Amino acid sequence: MDEKLAALVEAMPRLLDGISVTVQLTVLGGLAAFALSVALGLAATHPSKAARIPARIIIEFFRGTSLVVQLFWLFYVMPLLGVDMHPLVVGVLALGLNYGAYGAEVVRGSINSVATGQWEATTALSMGSFQRMRRVIFPQAWALMIPSLNNLLIHLMKGTAIVSFITIADFTYHLDQLKRVTDTVFSYGVIGLLSYFVIALILTFIMNALERRAKRRLGQGITLKSVLSPAPATATPGGGA
Repeated sequence: MDEKLAALVEAMPRLLDGISVTVQLTVLGGLAAFALSVALGLAATHPSKAARIPARIIIEFFRGTSLVVQLFWLFYVMPLLGVDMHPLVVGVLALGLNYGAYGAEVVRGSINSVATGQWEATTALSMGSFQRMRRVIFPQAWALMIPSLNNLLIHLMKGTAIVSFITIADFTYHLDQLKRVTDTVFSYGVIGLLSYFVIALILTFIMNALERRAKRRLGQGITLKSVLSPAPATATPGGGA
């Protein structure tokens, strides 16, 4: 065990660099995926076929093809077509496109889950389509979609491991290097497992905070301060703690 700990201490700077790369891929890929999710999700609910049909084609294409194939296509095929991108950009783009397609279904389903009465109320108030979506429908759909988007974000974080295939030295790559001087159980079963768990826990905490904030804006739930308070708190009809 002393030898393994010594190897871990020696590898720690590289492991931290790898975690930094993994976090960058997660954050940037998550932002790209979210932007694509909203754009495609809104288009998929649009009454016009000119917007809805292309959105469905894009969604099904990226959901129906492998992330590994998409990554390899962007990294190896696009340069042959004259489009040469940095490996980190390729990783972010592949993650954004793949998980953005899945996220678009979350956005579409959440928008369709908003109560019919809310849609009828915006019609009665003579709201335009943009104003209706921005001020009434999307804020309610946002609170509904966050838990599912949280799950996708965790999957995206774990999916960043495949970027080691395109010469990016992420956390998984450095874990593999550590495995060569220790063993698989110590490298992946202890260091890797705990590190990915901590990252996932932090992401979940952030997304849960966003969900509570979204519900508070709708007059639901309790405040984050109340959740963290040692005294128990319950929601009141007015949304207070």
